[in-house]
Amino acid sequence: MSRDFCVHTWPCSYYLELEKRWVPGKLWLTSLSLKFLTDKTGDFLVSFPLADIIEIKKEASYFIFSSVTILEKGHVKHWFSSLQPNRNVVFHIIEHFWRELLLSQPGGAVEASSSRMTKGKELTGLMACSQKRLEDAARVLHYQGEQLDSITSSLDNMESDLDVADRLLKELESHSWWPFSFKLWKMPSDTNSRGGSSMASTKALGKEGIVIRIPAVISQGTESHVKPGRLTILVSGLEIHDSNSLLLHRFEREDIDDIKVHTHYEVSIRQRFIGKPDITFRLISAKMPEVVPILEMQFSKKIEFLEDALMLRSTGTSSPAEKGYSVWQAASRPVDCARHREPSSGNQEGRLLQLQMSEPLISEEDTQELRQILGKLKGLALDAEAELERQDEALDGIATAVDRAILTIDKHNRRVKKLT
Repeated sequence: MSRDFCVHTWPCSYYLELEKRWVPGKLWLTSLSLKFLTDKTGDFLVSFPLADIIEIKKEASYFIFSSVTILEKGHVKHWFSSLQPNRNVVFHIIEHFWRELLLSQPGGAVEASSSRMTKGKELTGLMACSQKRLEDAARVLHYQGEQLDSITSSLDNMESDLDVADRLLKELESHSWWPFSFKLWKMPSDTNSRGGSSMASTKALGKEGIVIRIPAVISQGTESHVKPGRLTILVSGLEIHDSNSLLLHRFEREDIDDIKVHTHYEVSIRQRFIGKPDITFRLISAKMPEVVPILEMQFSKKIEFLEDALMLRSTGTSSPAEKGYSVWQAASRPVDCARHREPSSGNQEGRLLQLQMSEPLISEEDTQELRQILGKLKGLALDAEAELERQDEALDGIATAVDRAILTIDKHNRRVKKLT
């Protein structure tokens, strides 16, 4: 079901134990396997799945060359040296993908033993992914609605402050006025109370929520210095932490200038500056395919898919609509076969039809689970539609309140100029 995408390649040398020599070539890391391609013949000399790795270590060969050793099942040890840009980069990235693969697939034997339920499990997995995506979108909509409510509250406070300013200007514009009158001395306490409410509204505005958090291998500036850490996507921006949960950098949503998707598993985030170097972080993660759709939704005008990412997007992955079509096409296939295929005179066709009817590809449990997921998806879609309609009305109200506040401020400025 999952395809083997190339994550990264590094120039290196592989040690042939039988011939006692080093062979130059390239180390290929894919999402599911590790391969070594020789420069001389262009063939894969070594290829083994990441799930078969027992141990990854940094070692020195003959006390001179720094190497990465990988112990495979059957106690087969592979030596990789002369790694470019350096050993630490290759070690951290391979270790990250190996660990994430082990965490995401704890029971591979169960899948092999239940091959007759492949279609049902595939449908359930795809629908569960769709549910997760819709839940992430609903979470973003929820926090966006909270921000709009906070903006509306701030605009209401601003309008009341403008009313206070209007009363003060009327006092100043009257012919008989005294600067130390009782009303003017009472106004600051009123404004202080409103200031407290505006501060409370700004605190509510600063409230944020976590959309998703993933482990990643992080590099800043050059690719020769990498370290493990994590990427956190917030409603208001992005945060990058190291492995000790220390904040390396926080990108506010409006400060991000561009996000480049290099491959299926690698992105870079940049913030431009004038007069000083830009801040750029490059992140590689096995969970990046889950993050890219969220980044595309939040930063649709700032995200850019490079050539490799576009090729993977067009060939390797399909859109949600295409996935939904293929799901329902796969689901309806056994039903269509049973409905349109009539038994012919041959005994073989009759036996095949009986086999299809007696051994369905989708079990009753999977059908029940799919029905529950579809019910949840329908509820989430209806809630999201209602929230979008409410936010559209809130945006119209905010636009009207902003226009009214701008007109009132201009009017007050003209009145103040006349007084001075």
